[in-house]
Parts: sequence; C-alpha cells; structure tokens
Amino acid sequence: ARWRGPMRRGAAIAALLCLGATWLLGRGFDPRAWLARLLPSRGHMLSAAELARYRGAAGEPGLYLAVLGRVFDVERGRRHYGPGGAYSGLAGRDATRAFATGDFTPAGLVDDVSALSPGEMLAIQSWLSFYGDNYVPVGKLVGRFYDENGAPTEALRQAEAAIEEALKFQAESEQRKQQFPPCNSEWSSKGSRFWCSRQSGGVSRDWTGVPRKLYQPGSRGSRCVCVRTTGPPWGQPGSAEHDDRGDLDNPHLEEYGGCHPLAQQCVLAT
Repeated sequence: ARWRGPMRRGAAIAALLCLGATWLLGRGFDPRAWLARLLPSRGHMLSAAELARYRGAAGEPGLYLAVLGRVFDVERGRRHYGPGGAYSGLAGRDATRAFATGDFTPAGLVDDVSALSPGEMLAIQSWLSFYGDNYVPVGKLVGRFYDENGAPTEALRQAEAAIEEALKFQAESEQRKQQFPPCNSEWSSKGSRFWCSRQSGGVSRDWTGVPRKLYQPGSRGSRCVCVRTTGPPWGQPGSAEHDDRGDLDNPHLEEYGGCHPLAQQCVLAT
C-alpha cells in the first residue's frame, strides 16, 4: 500500500511523456535527425560552423576537435580540452598546425600545414594516431581536407605525401644512426676528446668502432661518428671487395688528424 502513490505518479509521468512524444511525431519531429545533430555518426560530415558548436561549453552538444579534417569526440579529455583547459583552443575547430608548432595564438590555431617541416609533419602524424587510438572518431570536416561528399582534397593528398616522405626520411636517418652511431665527446680549455663505446650515441651494439668525421651531402660541416673496422661494408654482407674492413672505406668519412687510424679515442689539443 505504501508504494501506490509513487507508482501512480510514475504512471502519470509515463503517460505524459507518451502524449508528448505522440504530439512531436505528429508535427513532423524526426528523433533520428535530432540525435544525428547531437552526436554525428562516424561518417557524418560537419561544416566549420557545426564543429564550432562543440567546444564543451554549457548548453553545447559536446566536445570535438579535428586533425587533418578528421573529427574526434574528446569528451573523456574534458579537463584538457574543455573550457579553461590547457588545450581548450583546439576544441571546436581544425587547428592541425598547432599540434606541430605549439602556437596556440589565433594565428597558429589553423589547419594550414603546407609550409611545415618533415619533423613537424611527423608530429601531426603522431597526434593523429594518438586520437585514433584513444578517442572516438565522429566524422569529417568539410573544408581544406575533405569536400562535402567526404572525398579527400588535393591539400590532404599533399599532406599525406609529406608525412610519407617524412616517415621515409626518419627511417633512413635511423638506419644511418645504426651504421654510424655518434661518438662520445667532451670539450675543455685543453682540447677536445672523442671516443667510441658499445653504447655511444645511445645505440647498443656488439662492436665499438673508431672515431671519424662524417660529411653528409648538403651539409657544410661534419660530425663525429663511430665506424666499424671489421666485417663487410654496411648493407653488403657478401661483398668480396674491402672484405673485413667494415665501413672504413666509406667515401663520406675522414680521419681525425693526429690520431691513430684504429684508435678508439682521439684527443685534439686546442
């Protein structure tokens, strides 16, 4: 008997809700379209004006940001991206450039990546992967990177080509570092000292090497690297020529004057 009052009130509320829903549907209200406006589907296309409504402020439908035209729901990161958060300037827009430059001024919160360096394009690629792994994709932004049908634009193709080139350059740089790890070095008023170890340059290996100057095409100066002195040249495991001299005969290398060619340490007086 004690529950009869609340149960009657609950039934009355349910009846009112049903009547309200019937009235809305009778006036052409489409609940699916209403939900789509509040939470776009994964394939939804948003205009810049629509995306701007998702800055996470009171009364706004959500908290989104875009990277290279791909829109992500970042509600779970509200303390970072919501109003007052350190990265709130990224919300409700495509500020791809800022992910690479760290410029959160109005001039930097833009989507133009045409003049960024390979390293900066790699930063963008890393952030895009981060959002793809940690946040829900909700659609694409109509504008610089996608047209109204969701097709990639020439700007996106150029950006993706730049990322691909940067990744290739990174792989080549890592390969060069494995072949020619940086030396250990120190400077004092008496001179400079360069030496090699099996951990120098942060590259763990089973050989020590000897210091050499490495000149790279397009670079004015040189840098100290450690060079293998035994085995075949890098990338030529079956080479008969220069057998068992490692990379000592690489044409981009130069010995340090006054140092023994096979010394693992070189001291140069000032």
